[in-house]
Amino acid sequence: MSTPAHTDQSQGNPQPTRTLGVAAIGYAFMGKAHSNAWRNVASFFDVPAIEQKVLVGRDADAVAEAAAKYGWTESATDWRSVIARDDIHIVDICAPGWMHAEIAIAALQAGKHVLVEKPLANTIAEAEAMTTAAAAAREKGVQSMIGFNYRRVPALALAKELIAEGRLGTVRHVRAAYLQDWLSDAESPMTWRLRKETAGSGALGDIASHAIDQVLFLLGDAVTEVTGRLHTFVDRRPGPNGPEDVTVDDAAWATLTLASGAIASVEVSRLATGQKNSLRLEIYGDKGTILFDLENLNELGFLDATVPVREQGFRRILVNEPEHPYMGAWWPQGHIIGWEHTFTHQIRDFLLAIRDGSQPSPSFEEGLNVQHVLAAIEESAAAKSSLIQLSPKPNSTTTEGA
Repeated sequence: MSTPAHTDQSQGNPQPTRTLGVAAIGYAFMGKAHSNAWRNVASFFDVPAIEQKVLVGRDADAVAEAAAKYGWTESATDWRSVIARDDIHIVDICAPGWMHAEIAIAALQAGKHVLVEKPLANTIAEAEAMTTAAAAAREKGVQSMIGFNYRRVPALALAKELIAEGRLGTVRHVRAAYLQDWLSDAESPMTWRLRKETAGSGALGDIASHAIDQVLFLLGDAVTEVTGRLHTFVDRRPGPNGPEDVTVDDAAWATLTLASGAIASVEVSRLATGQKNSLRLEIYGDKGTILFDLENLNELGFLDATVPVREQGFRRILVNEPEHPYMGAWWPQGHIIGWEHTFTHQIRDFLLAIRDGSQPSPSFEEGLNVQHVLAAIEESAAAKSSLIQLSPKPNSTTTEGA
C-alpha cells in the first residue's frame, strides 16, 4: 500500500498550525480546475486548514462572477496588492506562461508559498530566474511546486511504483504521445495560445511538457541527447481584426536519449482529428510492459514477462482499490474518478509539504529540467533535426500516495 507523501518532518521545519489564506491568479480553464481542487481537498484528505481568500483576474466583472461561482471570498484585479497582503500565504498561478516569472518571483520574495502551472515559463532565462528565487525562498521555509498534475493520476502513480519495484526490469524504450484535436478546424479562431509572445510555444510547451515530465517521472531518469521537429499545419487563423499569423507549432516530434540508455519517442499534436485528450504511454522493459491512456485514466495495462509464455498477456488493472495511490480517500472499489481529481491530489500533496516543511515534487528545478528539453527540441528543429547534447540533470521525484 502506498505511503502518504511528504510526512517526514525530519526533512524540514514543520509549519505551525494556522489557516492558510490562498490567492489564485487566473480564472479561466486552469483557474476553474484549481478552484475546484481548493474547494474540495479538505472534504477528502486530512490537510491543513485553508481559506479561499481571493481570485485575481484582469476583467473585474468576469473575475468577480468567477470568484462567486468557484467559492472565493473576494476578487481582485491587481495581483501585486494581493501578494502583499498578510492574510495570503499561498499563491496559485494559473495565468498564461508569459506572466509566470514576474508573479512567482514576486510572491516568493514576499514569503508566499507558490504553485505555478506548467510549463514553468516561456523562456529558459525566466525559468532559471524562477528556480533561483525558489531556492532562496526554500532556505526560509517557503515552498514552491510546478503543476504537472498527471503525476497525480492514480494509475500513473501506480506505474511509478511498479517500475521502481523492478517489475519491468531494465526499461529499454518508451513511447509517449499526447494528441488533441481542438485546432483541427482551420477556421478555429486565434487565441493567446497561438501567439509566441504570450504562449512561448504551441503544442511543444502546452502538452509535450506533460509527456516529457512523465518520461522523467516514471523512470526517474534524465535526458542526455535530443532530436526534434516542429510543424505548423495552419499558419493563419481568424483574429478579432482579421486573419493573423500563427507563430507557434501545431505539432512536435522528438527522440530522447536517457542517461540510463533507454530511448523515448515523443509525439504531440493539437490537430489530431478525433483525439480529444489522449496521453498514451508505452513503457517497455526486459521483464514487462506498462500501457496507459489518459482517456481511460482509471486503467493501467501491465504485462509480466517473467511468467511462462503460455500465461503471458496484458492485464487490465482497474486502479480503484484503497491500496492504490490516493484512492483510499474516494469511493468504494470500482467507482471511477476523473481528470479533475488529479488537481485535488496535487493540492493535497502541496499542502502536506507546506505543513511538514518538506520540498514538494515536482520542484521548480524539475520544471527547469523539462524546460531545457523543450528548448533543445526547438534548437534541433531549427537545425533540421540535428542532435543536441544535454548535460544530464537528476530528476528528483517522489511517489505520491494516499
